[in-house]
Amino acid sequence: MSDITISVDLRPSFGDARNQGARPTCLAFAASDAHAALRDGWAPLSCEYAFYKAQQRAGRMPNTGALLSSMLEALRKDGQPEESGLPYLSATPAEPASWAPPREIGKRFGRNGATATYSIDRVIQELDQGRPVIVLTMLSRAFYQRSTQGVVDPAPGEQPEPDRRHAVIAVGHGKVDGQRAVLVRNSWGPSWGDAGYGWLTERFLGPRIYAAATLLEEVDVPADPIAA
Repeated sequence: MSDITISVDLRPSFGDARNQGARPTCLAFAASDAHAALRDGWAPLSCEYAFYKAQQRAGRMPNTGALLSSMLEALRKDGQPEESGLPYLSATPAEPASWAPPREIGKRFGRNGATATYSIDRVIQELDQGRPVIVLTMLSRAFYQRSTQGVVDPAPGEQPEPDRRHAVIAVGHGKVDGQRAVLVRNSWGPSWGDAGYGWLTERFLGPRIYAAATLLEEVDVPADPIAA
């Protein structure tokens, strides 16, 4: 068992961990849940809508991952309704041309965001201010072989795998066996790690993080989504 010392833990601001399934929507889940955690009370926001709008803005297909810049733009300019307004699809639409939200999806909530320096020091600084951080990281074997406590620490010589990229939310930090570590919320359901959360050690995250963003103040979005 690892000795875990917790300095900051924002998990109480979140609901149960959600599951993206086999779709390339990790960034939509990270952005949506970070957004929802900043609102009063926990009401999941529509990952499907955020993903659709980000892909529409970037001219990308539903079977590819979203760009961080497009996701932040979608949250700022299009917003997103609660999950009940547009539930998540379990599979990628077979016909991309038919992939579109209905006109009536309920009130949409917008939020400004900004990219951040992608370093563990900066992530910890944001967490100390009570702000979750959207973290984009490369993966490697340790991420799939975390301990029962959710600790992800690479084996000696284990290298980042650039082709395996993933988005998570940094929700806390502390130390694992004396080593700095960041607590993240994943989008692979509650069976991953510790109820959907895991500790990425500095040895793992340091050479693998390649982008980060924080969400800021609420913003108004057009009432008519067609005009957004």
